[in-house]
Amino acid sequence: MVRAVRQGESLRTVARRFHVSLSTVHYWTERAEGKRLSRVDWQDRSQRPHRIQRTKRSIENLVIRIRTELKDRSILGEYGAEAIQRDLLARGKREIPAIRTIGRILERRGALDGRHRRRHPPPPAGWYLPEVAKRSGELDSFDVIEGLVIEGGINVEVLNAISLHGGLIGSWPDRTIFARTTVQAMIEHWKVFGLPAYAQFDNDTRFQGAHQFRDTLGRVIRLCLSLGVTAVFAPPRETGFQAAVESLNARWQAKIWQRFHFESLGALQSQSARYVAAYRQRARLHIESAPPRRLFPSTWKFDLQARPNGSVIYLRRTDAHGRVSLLGHSFVVDSSWPHRLVRAHVDLTADQIRFHALRRREPTWQPIVTIVPYQFPKRRFRDDHQT
Repeated sequence: MVRAVRQGESLRTVARRFHVSLSTVHYWTERAEGKRLSRVDWQDRSQRPHRIQRTKRSIENLVIRIRTELKDRSILGEYGAEAIQRDLLARGKREIPAIRTIGRILERRGALDGRHRRRHPPPPAGWYLPEVAKRSGELDSFDVIEGLVIEGGINVEVLNAISLHGGLIGSWPDRTIFARTTVQAMIEHWKVFGLPAYAQFDNDTRFQGAHQFRDTLGRVIRLCLSLGVTAVFAPPRETGFQAAVESLNARWQAKIWQRFHFESLGALQSQSARYVAAYRQRARLHIESAPPRRLFPSTWKFDLQARPNGSVIYLRRTDAHGRVSLLGHSFVVDSSWPHRLVRAHVDLTADQIRFHALRRREPTWQPIVTIVPYQFPKRRFRDDHQT
């Protein structure tokens, strides 16, 4: 390269010919300037500085000694780099290291008390349900997007669903999402793709039922119980448990609602259906690798007046006295477990509620804290309480 430059070629032409950068040609040309090529040192040079200025050993020892003295006798209890530098100034020392240098001395000599933050691995997906965490059962999460308005004053709400392990999605835009329309969408979805082991919701009345009455099992819960699907309700005002479907909500708005202008609800429903179909096609291998789903029973009929049997799970956090509220009742779980997560397993068949302690750091540790008797009252399902 240097010979070519000396023969009159431009630096840029030489760089192109030898497939190197312009700065590389310039570097070697400058290095060989004024020398015969046979006498140029072509070896790469070390990047280490020619001169290393290191703090004297005596000053390092003094820094360590002052730190020990300050740790034992300082009224303020300060013995870090800044406190050591202040002490050196007070002693009138002529050679005083900078604060960063003192910090490096302390680190080099192993005199730091600071502990590195310990990062715990995240729990597996669905860790609060052992069957889901082991991937032996699938969980479908449902949620509603509210507050959308098509130009012209057409209000829109969207029911979205996604499976935890397979990423199987569903979306149903409508003017208003009621408990009835939710049930219809769930039946439609599950008839095509099969039944999951669990269905998870937030505590909206459309999913849970009316909140003003005790011992209320809404239309959606009764659908799950009649099909052998365990309904799961996330803790109120806590993030993370509905993360999958909340992410789908954000993606649906970004890829559909914000990208297109819709003149009518029908146009929105058509675009949403195309997106869902395309997404399922792209994710088909991931969907197929998910835990198996049960076939939808061919002879099933939905009887809202049938006595509920099966299980419903409520994820809750205890109060300061170790109590939780669900189904309009307050239950004492454990006074020594305040402000902690519990899984309340309402067994309508065994007439009891089993409370399991939960900890994210120990996701497999889920002991039963207490068991309380609970019998769901015998009464007719009041349809006027359900929207």
